[in-house]
This record gives sequence, C-alpha cells and structure tokens, in this order.
Amino acid sequence: MTTLDWTPARPPRPRLLQGRHVRLEPLDPGRHGADLWQTLHDQDPALWDYLPYGPFTERAAFDTWLAGLAQGRDPLFYAVVDPQDGRALGQLSLMSIVPEHGSIEIGHVAFGGRLQRTPLATEAFYLLMQEAFALGYRRLEWKCDAANARSKRAAERLGMRPEGLFRQHRVVKGRNRDTAWFSLLDHEWPGVDAGFQQWLAAENFDAEGRQLSALAVTAGRAG
Repeated sequence: MTTLDWTPARPPRPRLLQGRHVRLEPLDPGRHGADLWQTLHDQDPALWDYLPYGPFTERAAFDTWLAGLAQGRDPLFYAVVDPQDGRALGQLSLMSIVPEHGSIEIGHVAFGGRLQRTPLATEAFYLLMQEAFALGYRRLEWKCDAANARSKRAAERLGMRPEGLFRQHRVVKGRNRDTAWFSLLDHEWPGVDAGFQQWLAAENFDAEGRQLSALAVTAGRAG
C-alpha cells in the first residue's frame, strides 16, 4: 500500500476569476439577477431539461431561488459575465467539495443561448478547472444524466475521462436518472492546461473570432 505525501486542498472562496474572453464573478442576485432571468428563459427551451429545478414561470420565484444559491459555499456559484458589456450570460458552480480527499466537481451549469458554443463558455470552464487545481485538488469531477448528450460531449471536449455509469442513481423531475461520471486528475491537468492555453491564444482565432483549431484536438495532442 502506497502512502501519499498529501496535504489537503484549500476550500474555494468567492472571488473574481478573470480570463481573456470572460470573467467569473461570485453570484450576486442584485447584480446578475435581471440578466440571468432573461438569458436562462428566453433562448434555449431545452436548458432546464436535465437540471433538477426550473424553468421558472415567475420572476419572484426565480429571485428567491437565486438568492439561496448565492448564500451557499457548496455549491459555490459564479456568474459568467461578458466583459464587453458586463452582462451575465450564465452560471455554474464548484460543488461536492471535499478538501481532505482533494476532490471537487463542476456542476449546476446553466448557459444561455448567447453563451453556448462560444470562446467565453469554454474559458468559463477553464477558469474553474484552473482554480480547482491551483487550490490543490487532485480530482475534478463532472457528473450528468446519461441521457444528456450535450453534457457528455462537453465533458470529453474539456479533457475529462469517462468513468462509467451509476444506474438508477437519482429520480429527477419524476424521471429515472442514470448518472454518467467523468473525471480529470491532477497529473493529467498539465497537458490539458497546455491545450487550453493553445486554444485560447489570440492566434487561434480569425478576424471574425472563429476558432482555427478545435479544443478537443489541441487538448488531446498536448495531453
């Protein structure tokens, strides 16, 4: 049995995470609520299908729910903000935080239509991944409904490795949920990190902001 030279990770704290294309701000209902109400309900009807809550039919109920999210530390929620106009375009969190074992998860992802499939969305994930490993975590997790093809594709694109299926894991909105598990480990992170840095570099985008090389290809090569 191998003994680890292990120091527990540090809990994440609410702080601004600034990237090249996007910034993550600790969720603040007063600052982000109006933007999130609009973007999370107007542009992608399928957004809430695999989330255990929503959609919301009344703004007051949404505001109450958002206020509850902002008060927590596990999950620790961030708003995804476009620095060009200061608007919040989505939200996500760090969750299932276990510093003593060095495991943490990215979850509760809700991106409005304007944010989806953009460099801002990719960098939002990268900033949280970077934060997790900088805090000393050795295992970053991603879990989703096994029927959620978009989420599974996103996990693999971000460099996560599939770990299998938890059958009949949850009952969500009256439906069975089999949960697909993915992870990225600390010794795998440097290669994935290098792939992200290549992809996010200015020279990987043309004059109209379109990518020249896909993240899955560069991350795979770097890893």
